[in-house]
Amino acid sequence: MLIDFHTHTSASDGELSPSALMARASSLGLGALAITDHDTLEGLKSAASHVPDNLQLVSGVELSCLWGGANIHIVGLGFDVAAPAITALIARQSAARERRALKIAQRLEQAGFSGAYDGAMSVAKGAELGRPHFAKWMVSEGLVDSETRAFDRYLGRGKPGDVKTFWPALAEVVAELVAAGGMAVLAHPLHYSMTRMKLRALCADFAEAGGRGIEISSGRQTQDEIAKLTRLAQEFGFYASVGSDFHRPWQHGPELGVPTTVARDVAGVWEVVL
Repeated sequence: MLIDFHTHTSASDGELSPSALMARASSLGLGALAITDHDTLEGLKSAASHVPDNLQLVSGVELSCLWGGANIHIVGLGFDVAAPAITALIARQSAARERRALKIAQRLEQAGFSGAYDGAMSVAKGAELGRPHFAKWMVSEGLVDSETRAFDRYLGRGKPGDVKTFWPALAEVVAELVAAGGMAVLAHPLHYSMTRMKLRALCADFAEAGGRGIEISSGRQTQDEIAKLTRLAQEFGFYASVGSDFHRPWQHGPELGVPTTVARDVAGVWEVVL
């Protein structure tokens, strides 16, 4: 079965509307999909009225948090969207994202880019504001020649626009997801560029906090990387999750849909949330 438990819509930093994403997933033959926009449920709620007959929509969200000074992403799956715990958590995340955006804009202003906040807001068109919106604005204004350049020089890790301090602790985010009846999944573990020892420490703390899943496939990964993450899942007793981290149709990016057969010798989160 093809599924995808890590996708984004125009409600955060994706390109497609929720209904367009659902239609694309249906046309590609997916059996189940989770919309996991950054720190918002607006895309998920909008998509709920556009679910094709051949597709199951799973509640999802991608939440930012802090662990050991690093910005970590947690995917929540299968929670009750009306639960007070998730409603309060999303409200806090949205407020934190707004404060973070203001700080990013301030730092860009100091670097000589005036009008950064209003510019990014115009690009976001009501979506939750994030660094990709600042990058798009910088390109549209001719301040940089590509979004990649914007991240490399101003918005990426260790650059002026890399603001982390407003996010809650990992344990807090996991606890709220569990309280809402959901499963907490560690998103794209290899993106954090951690040593093997530090990644194992992250997994240990995540498991202790109540985390139950880990993405063994997120976007385009090698078989060796999938095998490495599968071993982590086995070591810490995690369910395996899979997704594309789809943001837009792009010939050089991942397409929607991952076969569940990617998970070998470890149970999949779909066995719990579907």
